Amino acid sequence: MAVDEGVAPTTGTGDGETVHRLQPNAVGLLGVVFMAVATAAPITAMTGNVPFMVASGNGVGAPASYLVAMVVLAIFSVGFTSMAKHITSTGAFYGFISYGLGRTVGLASGLLATFAYVVFEPALIGIFSTFATTTLTDQTGLHVPWWAFAVLMLAINATGTWFGVSVAEKLLVALLATEVTVLAAMAVSVALHGGGPHGFTFAPVDPVNAFKGTSAGLGLFFAFWSWVGFESTAMYGEESRDPKKIIPKATMISVLGVGVFYVLVSWMAITGNGEAEAVRAASSANPLAMFFGPTERYVGPWAVDVMQWLMITGSLACGMAFHNCAARYLYALGREGVLPSLRDSIGRTHARHGSPHIAGLVQTAVSAVLIGAFWAAGKDPYTGTYVLLAILGTMAILVVQAVCSFAVLVYFRSHHPESRHWFRTFTAPLLGGVAMLAVVVLLVSHMGVAAGPESGSLVLRATPWLVALVAAAGLGYAQYLKRRAPERYALLGRTVLEETKER
Repeated sequence: MAVDEGVAPTTGTGDGETVHRLQPNAVGLLGVVFMAVATAAPITAMTGNVPFMVASGNGVGAPASYLVAMVVLAIFSVGFTSMAKHITSTGAFYGFISYGLGRTVGLASGLLATFAYVVFEPALIGIFSTFATTTLTDQTGLHVPWWAFAVLMLAINATGTWFGVSVAEKLLVALLATEVTVLAAMAVSVALHGGGPHGFTFAPVDPVNAFKGTSAGLGLFFAFWSWVGFESTAMYGEESRDPKKIIPKATMISVLGVGVFYVLVSWMAITGNGEAEAVRAASSANPLAMFFGPTERYVGPWAVDVMQWLMITGSLACGMAFHNCAARYLYALGREGVLPSLRDSIGRTHARHGSPHIAGLVQTAVSAVLIGAFWAAGKDPYTGTYVLLAILGTMAILVVQAVCSFAVLVYFRSHHPESRHWFRTFTAPLLGGVAMLAVVVLLVSHMGVAAGPESGSLVLRATPWLVALVAAAGLGYAQYLKRRAPERYALLGRTVLEETKER
C-alpha cells in the first residue's frame, strides 16, 4: 500500500469501512526485538529482582528459576506466534482473543491489557526517578527532587511516540545496547577468571534448585515478572516489514535471548561472589552489592559507576517501551469506536509520522495524574509507586496471557482446522495457559512479600479487585454493544492490517 506524504495512512476494517492506520514498513526484525526486550528492562530485572530472589526466594537457585520460566514462556510463545501468522493487528491480545474466544471476551482482555500497559509507565517513572536522584547525589553530590526526573521522562516518552516507532526504536537500541553490554562484561569477566573465589558452581543452574529455598514460589514469580512485556512484539505487526514472518521470529528471539542472558548474568553474579557470600550480599542493607561486588572485582571500579548510570537509562528505555505499548492499545480501541467519540481522537494517527500521537498524549496525561496521585499520597517513588503499580499491571497482563493461550486452542479449531497441530496449536497453548494461571496464583499468594514496605497498602489489597473490575467492565460493555449497537460490536477486535488480514 502506497502512503502519500502528509496524509494519514488508512486501512479497511474488514467490512469496507476505513480507519487510520499506523505507518507501515517502519521497523524491521531487530527493531521489534529491541522494542520487546526493552520492556523487560534487563538491567532493572537483574539488579532489582535477582538480589530479592536470592535473599527471600529460591536462594542460589534463582538462575534455575529463570531457566524454568524461559521454558514455560517459550511453550506459551509457540501458540502465540502461531496465531500471529494469521492475524496482524496493533491490538495484539485484543485482536487475538476476539477472534479466538469472541468479541465479548476480546474486549474484556483488550481493556485489561490496556490497563496493564497504562500503569506500567508510571511504575517505571517511579524507579527511573529513584535511580536518577540516588546516582546523581552519590556521584556528584547534587540533589535534584525525584519529581523533576519524572517530568523529564514524561516529556521524553511523549516525544518519542509522537515522531513514530522508528524514532523510538533508535533511542531504545542505544539505551538497551549499553545496559546489556555492562551486564555481559561482568558475566564474561567472571567466567574468564575461572569463576569466583570458590571457582565455578553449577548449583545455581540445576533446575531442581528452582523449587527450593525460603520461598520457591516467590522466586519463580519474580523470574516470570522479569519477562513482562516480551509479548509486545505482536503490537508492532502493523508497523513492521513482513509481519507474518517478523513477529513470530521476534517473539521467540526475545523469549530465548532474554532467557539465556538472564540465566548467564544471574549465574555469574552468584558465582562471582561465591554462593554463601551472594546470599549475604543480597540480604544486606545494600543488595545491589551482589552485582556491584563482582563487577568492581573482575571488570573495574569504573564499571560500577557506569552500571549505576545505566540503571537510569535502562529504566528509561523500559518506560518508553511501555509508553509505546499503552499508546498502541489505546489507539486500537479508539479506531474501532469502542466509544464513538474516540474514533476521531485517540483512534487517529499523525498525518506525517503515522504514529498514535493523540493516544500517546492521553497516555502521558494519565501517567502524570497517577504519578501526581501517588506523590500527593506521600508514596515513595520506588517502594510505593513502582512496586504497587508494577504488581497491579503484572497481574492484569498475566491473566490476559492465560486467556490468549486458550484463545489459540479455539481459534485453530474453529477458523483453521487445516492448520491444527498437536503441539503448536493444542499442547503448547494448553500448557502455556495453565502455567500462566499458575503464575497468577503465585502472584496473589506472594503479593504482600513482593510489595515489601507497602504490604499493607490499600492499593495492594485492591489489586485483584481492580483487575476483576476492569475485566467485568469489558464484559458488560461488550454485551451492551451487542444489544444496543450491533454494528459497533461487530467491529470489536476486527480491525486488521488490510494486506495481511485474518486468513
